[in-house]
Amino acid sequence: MIQLIPVLKDYIWGGYKLKKLFGRDNGGNKISESWEVSVHPDGQSGLKTGGTLAQYLREHPKAVCRAGGELPVLVKFIDAAQNLSVQVHPNDEYARRYENDNGKTEMWYIVQADEGAGIYCGFRKAVDKETFLQKVKDGTVEECLNFIPVHAGECYRIDAGTVHAIGKGCVICEIQQSSNVTYRVYDYNRLGADGKPRQLHVEKAADVIDFSVFQDRTGSGSPLPCAGGTVRLLTECRYFRCRELVLKGKFEERNDGSFTAITVLSGSGKADGTAFGAGDSFFVPCGESFTLDGDAKIILTDRPESAAVCPR
Repeated sequence: MIQLIPVLKDYIWGGYKLKKLFGRDNGGNKISESWEVSVHPDGQSGLKTGGTLAQYLREHPKAVCRAGGELPVLVKFIDAAQNLSVQVHPNDEYARRYENDNGKTEMWYIVQADEGAGIYCGFRKAVDKETFLQKVKDGTVEECLNFIPVHAGECYRIDAGTVHAIGKGCVICEIQQSSNVTYRVYDYNRLGADGKPRQLHVEKAADVIDFSVFQDRTGSGSPLPCAGGTVRLLTECRYFRCRELVLKGKFEERNDGSFTAITVLSGSGKADGTAFGAGDSFFVPCGESFTLDGDAKIILTDRPESAAVCPR
């Protein structure tokens, strides 16, 4: 088991909750995102023992899955002090053709939400491309989006092609494909740090958006008892499986087909004898057993049967 060091990102919409919740320190500046488990070139997690996770996996490719290959996920915390832009992510085919990156399907676990906070996921009713583009031009695109009030503990999967936005007042743990491709559709006429309107990507967005009515395919289950607490399936897709572990004692597991990423949301305990607290993250190489002991809420991320699909 390897303890990780996050990479901090400061975007204009971020706040200070990640410092309060997880002790993140960005020199007094706001923190928009904390990349917990990442090998992406735009931000690579460090190792407590030195070096980066990307370096470790280059030296130990079968730590991801039995067949070897790239880590398929990026795990991050997000603090939305302001609304994020209305945006969309492309699928693998489009992203690799035009961006030299992966597509992005992602999952949002609501860590904390202010009263009335919510997210936009897809469309309330089907729209055509022309109508959508006109609403973007008019600045009325929010009228056709599907708004969902959210509460702590809820989970939503945002498949590639789904137009979406995180609303202000949300703290989210996001598990996503290892990608950094985002097409902004609408940004509230907001200015960036350089004093200029932030770049939009409307034409590319229109190429990849699913304009049908939003259908929730998250597929979360109910908590099931296990030795050491309860486990609940949050979502599962071809890129990742996410489970919520409510730890009340000792939990042990071995994942012979995949890595396991451990993200601590709250509480404390020990991971293979190493003390952990809220905000700590660990990487367990494929084929290794691990033990978690304590009182905590944790997200476990892996990729079952990854040996067949892991290599890019």
